[in-house]
Amino acid sequence: MSAGALRMPRPAFGRGQMQAVAGCYFVASFAALGLPPYFTEILPELGDRGARWAGVLYVVPTVFGALGAPLWGRLADRYGRKRLLLRAQLGLAVSFLLAGWADSLATFTVALVLQGILGGTFAASNGYLGAALQGPALSKALTLMQGSARAALVAAPIVVGSLSGWLSPHRQYALLAVLPLTAALLLAALPEPERVQEPARIPEAVDAEPQIVSLKTLYVLEFAFVFSTVISFPYLIALVDDRLPGTSPALSGVLFALPHLCYLIAALPMHSVFRHRPRSGLALGFGCVALGLAGHGVAGSLAALITVRLLLGTGLTLGLVCLSVLAADCARGRAPGGLFGSLEFFSKAGAVAAGVAAAAGSARFGPAAPVLIGGAAASVTAALLPTLHLRTRWSR
Repeated sequence: MSAGALRMPRPAFGRGQMQAVAGCYFVASFAALGLPPYFTEILPELGDRGARWAGVLYVVPTVFGALGAPLWGRLADRYGRKRLLLRAQLGLAVSFLLAGWADSLATFTVALVLQGILGGTFAASNGYLGAALQGPALSKALTLMQGSARAALVAAPIVVGSLSGWLSPHRQYALLAVLPLTAALLLAALPEPERVQEPARIPEAVDAEPQIVSLKTLYVLEFAFVFSTVISFPYLIALVDDRLPGTSPALSGVLFALPHLCYLIAALPMHSVFRHRPRSGLALGFGCVALGLAGHGVAGSLAALITVRLLLGTGLTLGLVCLSVLAADCARGRAPGGLFGSLEFFSKAGAVAAGVAAAAGSARFGPAAPVLIGGAAASVTAALLPTLHLRTRWSR
C-alpha cells in the first residue's frame, strides 16, 4: 500500500473556524479603529494642546503597517501562519498597553509606530485563511473578514464614546488591550492550517485555467479602490456640516456609517451573484463609487445625502466583494502569507495616499474636494478597467 493511501485526510476547515478567525479580528481591531477619531481629545493630555499632530498620527500605524506587512507575510509562509497570527494579536496588545500608559507625545507616537509594525492582524488572518481554503470558499471567507472590519468601524467609535464618560479615550487604549489578548487565547485553540495538495497539472490543464487578473493588476486595483473610497472618510463630517448646518453629531455618525452598513447587509448576497463574474462587478462598483462621490459634491438635502451615501455603499460592497474573489483566484498556487502581506501593503498605501490627498484638497478647495478627487479617481479606473492586462497564464 502506498504512502499516499496511508495518509489520513486532514480535518476540514469548517465554518466555525472561519467565523472564529473573523470574530477575533473584530474584537482585536476595536482600539485600532475606535480610538483614532478621538485623537483630538487624547493629544491635549500629552502636551499637544491644539492637537496639531492628530492628522499625522492618524496615519502613522497605517504607514508602518504597510511597510511591515510583506515581511510578516513571508515569515508566516516560512514559520507558520498560526504562529504569525498570534504574533500579530500579541503585538497589538503590547502597543495598546504602551499607548494607554504613555505620558508624553513621544511615547504615544512610539506606541503607534509599534502598532503598525507589530500588528497586521488583517493580513495575518487572511494568510491563515488562504492556507486552509481555496476558490469560492476563500473568497467568501475574505468577504466575511471585510465584514468584520466594517462592523468594527461602525461599532467601535460608538463604544469608545460611551465609555468616555468614566474613562478617557487615552486610558481606554490600556483597557482595550485585553481584546487582542483574548483573541490570541481563542486563536491558540485553532489548528495550524495545511494547504490542500493539488493534483499534478499537465500543461493543457494549466492553459485551460488562466487567472482572472494578474497579480500586478490586483495590486493596482486594490490601491485605486482604497484610495477612491477612503479619501471621503476624514472630512465627511465637515462636508455634512457645510451642506446641512446644525446637523446633530448622531445624525452625522449615521450618515458616515451608512456605506459600511450596506456592506454588512449585502456583501454575502453580492458574493453569490458576482463570484463568477468579478470583473463586471468591480467595474460596476467603481462606477457606483464615482457617481456616489460626485453626488456628495452637489447634495444639498438630507434625502440627497442619504441617497448618495447608499450609492457609495453599493459601490463599496461590490468593489470589496469582487476584490476578494480576485484575491482568492490569485492565491491559487501561491504562498498565501506573502500574497496577502503584499496586498495589505498596497491597500494601506492607498489609504495613506488618500489621507494626504484629502488633507491637501480640503485645505485648498474646501470640504467637497476630497469626494470630488475620489470620484475622479474611481471614474478613471472604471474607464481603464477594460484595457488593463486582465488575463495571464497561471505559472508556478
